[in-house]
Amino acid sequence: MMNDVSPANLPPDFPARLPGWLAYLESLHPKGQAGIELGLARVRRVSDALGQRPFCPVLTVAGTNGKGSTAAYLESILTRAGVRVGCYASPHLLDYNERVRLGGKPVADDALCAAFARVEAARRAAGHVFLTYFEFGTLAAWEVFAAAGCEALVLEVGLGGRLDAVNLYDADVALVTTVDLDHQDWLGTDRESIGFEKAGIFRAGCPALYGDAEPPQSLLDHAAALHVPLRVMGRDFGVQKDEENRLQWRYWGKRAEGGVLRRNLAYPGLRGATQLKNAALAIAALDAVSERLPVAMQAIREGLIHTELPGRFQVLPGRPALVLDVGHNPQAVRVLAENLATMGFFEKTYAVLGMLSDKDVAGSIAALRGKIAHWFLADLAGPRGLTAAVLAGRVQEADPGAAWTCCPNPAAALAMAKEHARESDRILVFGSFHTVADALRALGRGTRQA
Repeated sequence: MMNDVSPANLPPDFPARLPGWLAYLESLHPKGQAGIELGLARVRRVSDALGQRPFCPVLTVAGTNGKGSTAAYLESILTRAGVRVGCYASPHLLDYNERVRLGGKPVADDALCAAFARVEAARRAAGHVFLTYFEFGTLAAWEVFAAAGCEALVLEVGLGGRLDAVNLYDADVALVTTVDLDHQDWLGTDRESIGFEKAGIFRAGCPALYGDAEPPQSLLDHAAALHVPLRVMGRDFGVQKDEENRLQWRYWGKRAEGGVLRRNLAYPGLRGATQLKNAALAIAALDAVSERLPVAMQAIREGLIHTELPGRFQVLPGRPALVLDVGHNPQAVRVLAENLATMGFFEKTYAVLGMLSDKDVAGSIAALRGKIAHWFLADLAGPRGLTAAVLAGRVQEADPGAAWTCCPNPAAALAMAKEHARESDRILVFGSFHTVADALRALGRGTRQA
């Protein structure tokens, strides 16, 4: 260990409460929370100063879409199996504590503050190493989990995989949900480049899984080079509909000793057809590490049913119907459009949209072309937020002839949509975590979770 990393060595004016710590984390990077600087060298120096070492099985989840849902399924199943599980996910929707969960519940402020203090002390002991907001939080999450004596960790990659701070920790099983175009400025402009970055979480000889039927060749090649036993959706495991019982679906997976395992399951707590694929991916991952983390069938059933994750095709009760979804790239919005089509008849659908500047806005809007009666476009605050005026130009480009209205923020956009919608209509809020979070707060659902 490099020098003394006791928090007692920090100056007395350091924050004592979580809001102060979060403001300090943002101050470490010129772009605040939005700051990105990929690479493992800096974060590894601080991890070494902290003396961080493996202490339990790690399940790492990467992918363009579906990471949060898949991680939540793993967390829920393991919790109901009696495993003390820690889950690290990002970004948060309402409160930072959502990113660091123990047994499915956001960790308390005190535990986060103690972990932040240790990371800051180690950062200084290692030579005042520069860390981004995400890197600092990743190191702190590991500290929380180690102090809590977790028996398994589910770690969601923030961006890409190979150079993401989460990849500092070796995965005992690596999951890649999907590979599509997103974050091209950082990961590459095609699926092959992005697939290589996501496959960077693979470890030699350790099992890995891919959650779609068409993996990029770069991902397959990387797995082969590392002698990774790779299982692919549709080839080694997958989903079947139960034609005789529409309240159930069937997971199937090839056994190592031969034959096929089939499990009839109730539909999971998260809505949408794509959630069956995410659930199957989680089950296949647990099968791959069953010797170290044995899970009973009952835990799988209960874990899937009781999984909750706000903002993932979340349908709120009441009329008009209100749908919240954090989909923010073309692949995610195409899935959203498919899910909307299964909801039944609604006379009109009104959309509340706010997006960030580094997203394919036109491609996302095009996935809903002709399906939206009126777009209510919101300014998003922050350096990456787009203005409603810019969004209006994207709507004209991607959904010609559609009606639109510019609004100063998501809450105002939602209020206008509610004024227009009748009981037979539907309101869709999507495009960014910030958009959905502001809508939830406007609806009185932004309660502090920890």
